[in-house]
Amino acid sequence: MDLNVSYLKSALKEPANIVGLLIAGGTAILSAAVGPLSPLVILLGAGAIEALYLAVVPVSPFYRRIVNRRIREKIDENRRRQRLELIKSFDQREREAVEYLRWMKNQIATNYRKFTHSTEEPVQLRELEAAWEAFVDLLDEYRHRKLHLRNINRQAIENQVKQAERTIGLADPAARTLQEKNIEILRRRLSTYDEIERSVKRVETQLQMIENFFGLVNDQVVTMPTPEHILTLDLDSLLSSIDTTREILQQTAPIMGQLDILNREAAHYRPAPAGQRS
Repeated sequence: MDLNVSYLKSALKEPANIVGLLIAGGTAILSAAVGPLSPLVILLGAGAIEALYLAVVPVSPFYRRIVNRRIREKIDENRRRQRLELIKSFDQREREAVEYLRWMKNQIATNYRKFTHSTEEPVQLRELEAAWEAFVDLLDEYRHRKLHLRNINRQAIENQVKQAERTIGLADPAARTLQEKNIEILRRRLSTYDEIERSVKRVETQLQMIENFFGLVNDQVVTMPTPEHILTLDLDSLLSSIDTTREILQQTAPIMGQLDILNREAAHYRPAPAGQRS
């Protein structure tokens, strides 16, 4: 992940560095009034230490790891906050699905501690949080695409294609050119509609897969003979399928806007009824 970090600025803003600079400034002021040392000597010494600090700390691999961890934690916190706000925008049925899966995730952790008497959770269970977050994000994408499809009458588009194909032979040359362009756009609209519909079915299946996997994990936690049995859960395959679905959604995202463009183009190229032509 490219965090695009200025480690120099981060080092400058470190609380310890700011406190050190303030102490140096305060000491110089105090020295000007009562101290034996010249304020200039104190400031020059503080400047030399600051220059050394800025030359060494920002390029230190250890410091850079600290800064990167802070930034990732901040990004993760922002995403969690945005996701919670997103859930509030869901309808009641969608929120119930999200909250049930969150309850299931917590129930799995509770059952694991109960049956293994362990205070630590294996990484497989902690990764369920990532699967739950993916469920929320995919559900949001699913509802948007589903709504988009509901606003399109596919049968009406098919009827327009059939009508245009029947009348194109009777049209004058100028109208025939427009009608051919109109038919082309209508067919592209049908193709685009079908592609969005396929992506909706893919997301719907992925959502069901996540829900069923959570149920499977809970069942196996309750019945597992040893704590090590949890390691046999194929969470990697689930996360891999989620990543694949996300990639497909990213690839088809531009299609959502194409339908609107095609709608406007179809209206533009649709010939006017004979009674309305001059």
